[in-house]
Amino acid sequence: MSSESFANLCIFHIMDGLRDGLSHFSGASRAALVYAVNPEDPLHIYDPQDLLREHEPKLQEYYFESNEWRAGSAHDDSTRLIEVIPSRDLALAGLITCSARSSSIFYQCWFTEQHPDMCSTGPTESWMEYAAMLLSQDFATQNILRIDSSGHLLREYSTHAVRDFIVDQRNRIMGWDTQLRVYPILDAVLGISKTREEGAWAKGDLIFIEPSELDSIKYMAKFPENERPSLKNHKHVRKLLQSVENSSRKLVSDGRCVVGIASIGPTNNSISAFFKGDWGLLYLGGDPVCSFADAKFSSTNYKPNLVQLEEFLLEIDLTAEARHKLFQLIIRIIASANHRRHGCTLVLDFNDTPVEIAGQTLEEPLDLNQPEIRGLARSLTKLDGAVHICKDLKLHGFACLLDGKAVTGENRARGARFNSALRFTAKYDNLIVIVVSSDKPVSIIQHGVELTAHCEWKQMFSCVRTPPLLETWLQG
Repeated sequence: MSSESFANLCIFHIMDGLRDGLSHFSGASRAALVYAVNPEDPLHIYDPQDLLREHEPKLQEYYFESNEWRAGSAHDDSTRLIEVIPSRDLALAGLITCSARSSSIFYQCWFTEQHPDMCSTGPTESWMEYAAMLLSQDFATQNILRIDSSGHLLREYSTHAVRDFIVDQRNRIMGWDTQLRVYPILDAVLGISKTREEGAWAKGDLIFIEPSELDSIKYMAKFPENERPSLKNHKHVRKLLQSVENSSRKLVSDGRCVVGIASIGPTNNSISAFFKGDWGLLYLGGDPVCSFADAKFSSTNYKPNLVQLEEFLLEIDLTAEARHKLFQLIIRIIASANHRRHGCTLVLDFNDTPVEIAGQTLEEPLDLNQPEIRGLARSLTKLDGAVHICKDLKLHGFACLLDGKAVTGENRARGARFNSALRFTAKYDNLIVIVVSSDKPVSIIQHGVELTAHCEWKQMFSCVRTPPLLETWLQG
């Protein structure tokens, strides 16, 4: 195999592993790479799923109208064989970037999507740094026997990415002098999250404090040193969480065992796990890092993605105040449905004369500007059928039945609520329907189309041809 073909296969396997791993961690994700092996080589681009299309002007400016990307050459005495040195990133809207240099690859810049519901971009950035390191290592070793192993490592890197980000951040805050071991903490969080107590999932907060800071805490209850529950005993810790459920209290741990119970806030280097039933959030200090569910980590913050609704509202003839009130109302209704674990359907009608929908009508529409009426509206979403809300910020009906003719794009796996919304919106203009499933996904539907649907990207196959020159790619 030629060195060029070997390099192309290295890039493909690492790209495929990175893309697949990030897709499991953050939802469907694409990835792209811009690279030059030697300082005198032209830049090449590998973008099999057109992630960087529409960003051509910025790429042209950064790579061809300045030499900024060449600053900080890695070919100096401080660069070791496989060490990846971060360089200045190229910032593109909606994308996460990571650029690096090494002795085996003069320049590489990785790109992936920044999803709107991410807790933090940190783990993804760590993931991309690892991809850059593996590519540098594979280029340096030229070992044909391990050509696809880097891809396998990247596919299963989620826990390691979370750990790497937390360790890097804590080192920046407090240096290398730490006794908290992050891997056992992450193992314990996942183990506790999947352990039920009398059929119920874990709820409550568990905070991990640096051992040197434990004596400064004012405990409500503290366990003797020789009787502290081990963090490895997930069942025992799960039982103890019942003592802090639905309160400001937290279980305090030193990373090895549960020290006691206290009502404390996070420190700048503490790690906190907030168990919320069948899912939870992991924090570093006061900032979210990732979420966890089904014994794995992910980037989602479990907040509904309402970007399409915001864009739709901007096009509607409403005052800024009415637009804000309506958007906040929808957020609270969705949050209430998620908290109560029931599905619901909201019809947002922006016609001057509201659409007539079969269902429970009212003598007078309910004014949603009144707090008690907003509470009533949240309760009405529990009934079968849709809630009809109009642009006058009033609730015009509930338990509404949505009908219409069959349309393309129906999905029998999504149930009657979703497919009825598709049919109904195909029939009427100036309205949008929001479908909230009992298992949290939120769908925004207009004109018989789900605006929040995920694209199925084309299948990637092996890359045996050298990726095109960036200059040629920019010319279309």
